[in-house]
Amino acid sequence: MSGKPTVGEYMTRDVETVSPDDDVASVAKRMVETAGHKGFPVTQGRTVEGFVSAGDLLLADDDAPVFTVMSEDLIVAHPDMKVTDAARVILRSGIQKLPVVDDADNLVGIISNTDVVRSQIERATPGKVGKLMRTLEQIHGVALEEERREVRLDDLTPTQARVYADELEGRQYELDRGLAEPLVVIDNDGVLHLADGHHRVMAAHDMGIETMDAYVIVTRSPVDLGMAKTAEKEGLESIADIEVVDYARHPLVETTKRLQ
Repeated sequence: MSGKPTVGEYMTRDVETVSPDDDVASVAKRMVETAGHKGFPVTQGRTVEGFVSAGDLLLADDDAPVFTVMSEDLIVAHPDMKVTDAARVILRSGIQKLPVVDDADNLVGIISNTDVVRSQIERATPGKVGKLMRTLEQIHGVALEEERREVRLDDLTPTQARVYADELEGRQYELDRGLAEPLVVIDNDGVLHLADGHHRVMAAHDMGIETMDAYVIVTRSPVDLGMAKTAEKEGLESIADIEVVDYARHPLVETTKRLQ
């Protein structure tokens, strides 16, 4: 991704909305039944007329129409707005989600504080991928290509023999909230070697997730990868061969503890 990320790149396009004429009781019911929603944009057609939050509904009569309790003092974002600018608005206003409107004031998406965090996490990964590609190109003297695609976890060959149980909970938290980094995978003549993301993969596997987003480094011809030799030596053929260590803490945690 080049340049600074924009709202349009990270916003959610499928937006749950309510009508100004919907009654408070029905909107409150939808809010309870729709996971993660603490408010809805109020729209007439595609035009945003307000925003209704859980707080707006709290003391309102059940049969009151939403337009009588919604906030009309709207703060919105534009798809071309930089994510960092949207983050400042979210931080200073205390609003967790901003409706995103186009030049005609039509609703085209919504961006949340979670989307902002995700944008910063993902921007760290291309640098990691680029460094790995340059290293592989120098070692093996081959040209490589990079793709972004979904990969099946069952198709991955791990290159790390064990993961730490105490770290899986944190990775599951990130997956639940859409905050997990994409995996880094090397497609070596059709064999998918997992280069980075073993804890994420095992957390996803435990959650019943079958595919994950990945940066995939593709070799144009088979390469004798060192990590492939490591996987073979460790007897790693699939993620089922990864050991989950529940009797020891991650080395970084232990190091930090000793330093303290």
